[in-house]
Amino acid sequence: MPRGGWQVPIRDHTAQGADGSWSSLLFGWLDDARGGCGGTRAFGCLRRKNSKTPPPCSRSPQHRGLQRPTRLLTRVASATALVQPEVEELEPTPSGPGQQVAEKHELGRLQYSLDYDFQSGQLLVGIVQAEGLAALDLGGSSDPYVRVYLLPDKRRRHETRVHRQTLNPHFGENFAFKVPYVELGGRVLVMAVYDFDRFSRNDSIGEVRVPMSSVDLGRPVLAWRELQAAPREEEKLGDICFSLRYVPTAGKLTVIVLEAKNLKKMDVAGLSDPYVKVHLLQGGKKVRKKKTTIKKNTLNPYYNEAFSFEVPCDQVQKVQVELTVLDYDKLGKNEAIGRVAVGAAAGGAGLRHWADMLANPRRPIAQWHSLRPPDRVRPPPAP
Repeated sequence: MPRGGWQVPIRDHTAQGADGSWSSLLFGWLDDARGGCGGTRAFGCLRRKNSKTPPPCSRSPQHRGLQRPTRLLTRVASATALVQPEVEELEPTPSGPGQQVAEKHELGRLQYSLDYDFQSGQLLVGIVQAEGLAALDLGGSSDPYVRVYLLPDKRRRHETRVHRQTLNPHFGENFAFKVPYVELGGRVLVMAVYDFDRFSRNDSIGEVRVPMSSVDLGRPVLAWRELQAAPREEEKLGDICFSLRYVPTAGKLTVIVLEAKNLKKMDVAGLSDPYVKVHLLQGGKKVRKKKTTIKKNTLNPYYNEAFSFEVPCDQVQKVQVELTVLDYDKLGKNEAIGRVAVGAAAGGAGLRHWADMLANPRRPIAQWHSLRPPDRVRPPPAP
């Protein structure tokens, strides 16, 4: 946490002729948003069950409890179902009488071996060979290698050597994962085949996923499996922390951009020159705009800059705030890294943050948000 915590002095200006009518409007909006909580219970409906406010710009990792061995077998099916379909579902099936089955060797296939060493408590995985791999290089070939890991832990992984310019590589490599036998049922073995590229990101050819609950490890296994298209992983764009503060009597909304971290690298040198644009939207249209200073050569900028907007209390349920992190480019067009939207029409964390702000008038409420792709975060116009 940057020095001294987040404290930005904000002067409140009470509007002339305020008669307290903001309270009924605020409660009425909360009542509608939460399905008719009613009266003073509206704030309670928006508050978390634990009324303590978490420290600003901090995250508390959730504890992942260990499964009890006696209940492991009953949980295996549901745990693996969330990660991988049943084995028989991986084979292509005809879509109707007389129609052809999808081509089996479109991506290629992989031969692997499995065994378990009960004395050392290790799962032994052998990557034997692959054949008929898809050609991803311009010359009609690929430079394949295989990455092996056990879900849900993707950090502990192994990789084979890269085989140059071949669609039928012979690997003949073995890897060991130290995993207690009683925990194997909840794991999924992933063998992902990639095409190596020295000057850009390595391309995925396909992968094989094996739910360990479906494997009999009482004897060694040697099998061929068709490669399946790898699920697309959402690119990490970074996170931004900002606070919201609303003074109903003055009709004043204050957004304090605090900091961002782990931003996507946009420059050739592996850094970015980030700044933040803050837009006030009404009916889906941008009506006000502010922006922070530019922070040079960093992926973890610190701002602590405050911006205020005039928002009458009868309009607070009709506006949204959108924050866009951009990379400044002196010679070309500034490129958006990601966006965050908060407001009555936003969903998820954006709606929760807005509701917390309204439930705590005159008090800045800080929260971290994950950046979303620029074309996927703008909320629909409020009715």
